[in-house]
Amino acid sequence: MFDTGHALHHDHTVVVLGASPKPARYSNQAVRLLKEHGYRVVPVHPRFTDIEGLHAAPSLEAVEGPVDTLTLYVGPERSRPLIDDIVALRPGRVIFNPGTESAELEARLQSLEIPFIHGCTLVMLRTRQF
Repeated sequence: MFDTGHALHHDHTVVVLGASPKPARYSNQAVRLLKEHGYRVVPVHPRFTDIEGLHAAPSLEAVEGPVDTLTLYVGPERSRPLIDDIVALRPGRVIFNPGTESAELEARLQSLEIPFIHGCTLVMLRTRQF
């Protein structure tokens, strides 16, 4: 095993909403990079049970345990019906990756004092700002 120079973060759970099994997709790249950095990663996809060797949860409701970060890879039209599930998850923070911004979800998070940021998970990881 090679040294990646990254601290391990096994105690930090990151849920990837909209995870894809397709390697070219940014959500799949995020799953791989999060794993490489040592995070506990929970991909969420309703039709796939395995993404990058990880058990994929079929829904947010199926995610177990506390969630430190929820990173979004679904657009606002797909996240709108999931707003109640997102807030029920009570993530420590939500990352809106480019194209996932949702004024409705942001307002709900703000009203519940759940922190959120607009950023790119891949860039944040690569620049050690995650």
